[in-house]
Amino acid sequence: MPAIRNVQTALSSVKLGGKVKVTTVHSMAVLAQSDPPSSGSFNPALRNTLNQLLAFLKDNKSPFTVNPYPFFAYQSDPRPETLTFCLFQPNSGRVDSGNGKLYTNMFDAQVDAVHSALSAMSYEDIEIVVAETGWPSSGDNNEVGPSVENAKAYNGNLITHLRSLVGTPLIPGKSVDTYIFALYDEDLKPGPGSERAFGLFKTDLSMSYDIGLAKSSQQNPPSTSPVTPAPITSAGWCVPKAGVSDAQLQNNIDYACSQGIDCGPILPGGACFEPNTVASHAAFVMNLYYQTFGRNQWNCDFTQTAKLTSQNPSYNACNYAGGST
Repeated sequence: MPAIRNVQTALSSVKLGGKVKVTTVHSMAVLAQSDPPSSGSFNPALRNTLNQLLAFLKDNKSPFTVNPYPFFAYQSDPRPETLTFCLFQPNSGRVDSGNGKLYTNMFDAQVDAVHSALSAMSYEDIEIVVAETGWPSSGDNNEVGPSVENAKAYNGNLITHLRSLVGTPLIPGKSVDTYIFALYDEDLKPGPGSERAFGLFKTDLSMSYDIGLAKSSQQNPPSTSPVTPAPITSAGWCVPKAGVSDAQLQNNIDYACSQGIDCGPILPGGACFEPNTVASHAAFVMNLYYQTFGRNQWNCDFTQTAKLTSQNPSYNACNYAGGST
């Protein structure tokens, strides 16, 4: 909040305070509840900070920005009917048990869950802006969902949906300002292969697929059928693969600890400090990252240096979070 207020003060000092809007971007992880959309609520642990932020946004008429990704929702529930729901394909829809409203796509459901969370804190008038959303055109062999066909279907149908101005069930009659992620692939980005393949264009500047935004492309690209990969079962703990170098494992430790998880147990005096090896420390930290950020398979990738296991790696007083699913 101090940084946001300082930026606002600086803008106001040059008479841009009412023209340039100051905000910050949120992932869907800020929600404690999102299904059904009418039950959307923020994580109670964030309430104090959110109260300050939302008051600031309201006072300055700034939007609440969020990154909804139906792709990740599909990865956590890889059924054919979920894929069609996420890709704006024809489907029977899902009825919100709280208010009876019918949802025909995951994007609207996620946006409305955020709207419900804002309403629950009496900030329903704050505008929602989608700062990022997209679908990867490729990924690792063990990832469900990434493909050119699905990426084209999601982004193309999203544009059609937004152009219709139909809005969402809770915010009808208007288009939610939305920014597609991303223009280019990010070939140096860490994580699973899909993280490097969200671009409309490849790193060599060639087009990955056409969704009607280029000057020479169709104005309304045709919908494409989704590609449904086989579901993959998950296990309870995330550990390093055999043969991974200490340098790679140290990179995993550095990355995971930089994301805000508690790495105290692997420090001197901590319950998991011994054995004092990079491999042992990496195993604890990588698993904690996996458990903290949703226990999805892409949370246990670490550039293909990790695997899921059903064998509890806990030892002595060093307890690994998690369990079989």
